Amino acid sequence: MTTQNLLVELFVEELPPKALNKLGAAFSGVLAEQLKAQGLAAANATVTAYASPRRLAAHVTGVLAQAADKAVQQKLMPVTVGLDANGNATPALLKKLQALGADVSDPAAAVAALKRQPDGKAEALFYDSVVKGATLAAGLQKALDEALAKLPIPKVMQYQLETDCELPGWSSVNFVRPAHSLIALHGSAVVPIKALGLTAGNSTQGHRFEAKVPTVVVPHADQYAEVLKSDGAVIASFAERRAEIVRQLQAAAAKVGGGVKPIEDEALLDEVTALVERPNVLVCAFEKQFLDVPQECLILTMKANQKYFPLLDAAGKLTHQFLVVSNISPSDASAVIGGNERVVRPRLADAKFFFDQDRKKTLESRVEGLSKVVYHNKLGTQGERMARVCAIAKAIGQQLGGDLLAKQAEQAARLAKTDLLTDMVGEFPELQGIMGGYYARHDGLPVEIAEAIEDHYKPRFAGDELPRNPVGVVVALADKLETLVGMFGIGNLPSGDKDPFALRRHALGVIRMLIEKDLAIDLSALLALSAPVFGDKITDASEPLAAFIYDRLAGGLREQGFSAQEVDAVLALQPQRLSDVAKRLAAVRAFAALPESPALAAANKRIGNILKKAGEVDAHVNAALLKEDAEQALHAAMAKLVPESTAQFEAGDYTASLQTLAALHGPVDAFFDDVMVNAEEMDLRLNRQGLLKSLHGAMNRVADLSRLAA
Repeated sequence: MTTQNLLVELFVEELPPKALNKLGAAFSGVLAEQLKAQGLAAANATVTAYASPRRLAAHVTGVLAQAADKAVQQKLMPVTVGLDANGNATPALLKKLQALGADVSDPAAAVAALKRQPDGKAEALFYDSVVKGATLAAGLQKALDEALAKLPIPKVMQYQLETDCELPGWSSVNFVRPAHSLIALHGSAVVPIKALGLTAGNSTQGHRFEAKVPTVVVPHADQYAEVLKSDGAVIASFAERRAEIVRQLQAAAAKVGGGVKPIEDEALLDEVTALVERPNVLVCAFEKQFLDVPQECLILTMKANQKYFPLLDAAGKLTHQFLVVSNISPSDASAVIGGNERVVRPRLADAKFFFDQDRKKTLESRVEGLSKVVYHNKLGTQGERMARVCAIAKAIGQQLGGDLLAKQAEQAARLAKTDLLTDMVGEFPELQGIMGGYYARHDGLPVEIAEAIEDHYKPRFAGDELPRNPVGVVVALADKLETLVGMFGIGNLPSGDKDPFALRRHALGVIRMLIEKDLAIDLSALLALSAPVFGDKITDASEPLAAFIYDRLAGGLREQGFSAQEVDAVLALQPQRLSDVAKRLAAVRAFAALPESPALAAANKRIGNILKKAGEVDAHVNAALLKEDAEQALHAAMAKLVPESTAQFEAGDYTASLQTLAALHGPVDAFFDDVMVNAEEMDLRLNRQGLLKSLHGAMNRVADLSRLAA
């Protein structure tokens, strides 16, 4: 069968920019998937998605005008139901065949055409037929309906369309934005389909202001992007338009000179790509006096409010110039540049005003105001939360650095949330912590305190840097632990993809700080000192919280390339010092590479099962009761190797500790070959169980080696 390439375009009013790329991918993906499912497109057909501010489109290669006919076998009913005692068709069978379109004018012939095949313990009747392949018109209509129904649209709007029937009137349509035209081309032929009150044709509209013609006619499916670009002044491909913006941003920055670079922001780049149909990057500037305001404020207002790309110098400092991605390309761009410069000026002036006003009050003077801000109806105000974070920070600081660190951490924790009451953070919540650091420096506070206030939210996201100094680490730990312990204590846990208090992120932050900062404090100690500060507001949920933290740790370790077996072996022991986990994993990996490893892991698993069945076992061994040569040899080998392994373990050399124990491979195998552990004599049985208990304890200090058994 001959094939042609297919193009479908839905032309609409401006689509939500932050969702455009996802909408384009979903539209083309579902459309192609449905065509393939109906046999109209091959499984390896190439699908190209197009998405611009005012259109969603898909190009699919090798689409048939009609799918091939398909042989289908249908189960009808058990033979005992379909045929009577004489083998004649029952009324139920004839009715079923008639419903399927079979000829039942001669019942005997109809029965003869059926197949009898085993179906479980009985026999059933099967009917073979040929299903006509779907036509492109019918198949594409079904595919398009499915693609529109499955678009990831959080909220639709309702609008009216004039009916195209003889009786005048209006019909209601529900879609993300009003749709104005539909293209469906199979090669150069229009496919007669409908959607959203529109009938498919071969024309669309181009750029609002710069299209060469008011109506862009697409003569062939393969010419869509080319014709839209030449006649409509639109780059239809999201990826191509994005790449063009990147190219122009870099070229404009190079033209400015001085080593400046546009700020890197993938989300902003995607959003701007979704706002323009043919990008044109222009260089603009603002007054240098605004550079006295913290650059984070200026950058945020330019990006969030105006979708501009600030220019940074070689040292990463903000310059007074920025880049605008315009949707028009006039011969004289001065009016566009001037307009954008006028628009940004009030925004920057607001930021300067907020900054100046905020500095008139110290952070200390704002502490009392935290008691008027509700944090959570079960956990009280921000003031109460601040007091809890202070107590936790002081306790952690005392353990990690003594009185000085405890005092600094308590002071930083007391002031860390006060910038929530400032005008700047009220306008830009993303700057919380950052502005606190600036205001702390203005108040003359020590640099350690200012940096701790600025850093205490870190790490804010995966891959983010950790707090710079010990005070910041302690306050960040305290802040995250207060959230985790409090939310678990009131049963406010993450569920599925819902995690409104970012507990997963907080847990990962705690893990990263404990490991990467090599903090000498146990996880259980952190949870134990955090829970009491809540008083009777919560139920102590340290156990499920610890499990939650270990689960997040396990996921992170697997992402780093450690096997599930290695991770399970180490975390089965729930090591309290998380900074040791990496060394334990390295030791387990080295042990697993030894030739003795599989046998010892299997033996360890066997020992675990024996001890589990035995119940409470005393690890004491009476040498006088060791009757068999094999148990005497194992005891002697353990007397020599276990103290050496223990010393290595206590010195933190986990790899050497496990490798020393690998020498027990021979004695352990001989023990299980020659010795009956559960001897009839109770004293012999308890002594042998005690020997295994001692061995099990020595072998499983670094990790649960039984988890390595196949």
